[in-house]
Amino acid sequence: MDLGCGVGGSVDRFRRHDPAVHWVGVDIADSQEASQRRRKDAEFVTFDGRILPFADASFDVVYSSQVLEHVRDPVLQIREVARTLRPGGAFVGSTSQLEPYHSRSFWNYTVVGFVELIGEAGLEVVELRPGLDGVTLILRSFLGRPASFSRWWDEASPLNAMIDEWGAKTHRSPALVNLRKIQFAGQFGFLVRKPSR
Repeated sequence: MDLGCGVGGSVDRFRRHDPAVHWVGVDIADSQEASQRRRKDAEFVTFDGRILPFADASFDVVYSSQVLEHVRDPVLQIREVARTLRPGGAFVGSTSQLEPYHSRSFWNYTVVGFVELIGEAGLEVVELRPGLDGVTLILRSFLGRPASFSRWWDEASPLNAMIDEWGAKTHRSPALVNLRKIQFAGQFGFLVRKPSR
């Protein structure tokens, strides 16, 4: 399941990995991004933004890229993810931390807050990774989202590059370098698992 699938672009990535994948895109009916969807080559489901319209333990993977900051009730939504995941299943994606307001966003998560929400839903955080740094995301928003900023999703963003340089010059451990990046991350990625029981 792609929770908050928008236009449905992730189906192509999943199909490249496994052409036979059963991919289901889920979004709210009035999502700005979903309203731009034109593709008809995948299964798309709308929901009320609260209760996912699937049976318990329906999915091996729930993917959610930059969606949780737009969810009105994140506690309920993460519980719904846990309910629809099969035991041993993965919840994978990313969310905002220091990203400016965008597209009806409600929240920005700290790593500590995110881990707490995940644990309360009975899930376990396996890994957190820093994404684009917050300073770059703030500048991108302030400057009107210039296309030149797109490159920072494929290479180290400016502050992350500075942190890497600082770590190398001062012989800091990779764990400390990662901590500094996550401290100032505009977004962070996550890998979460539902216990096998």
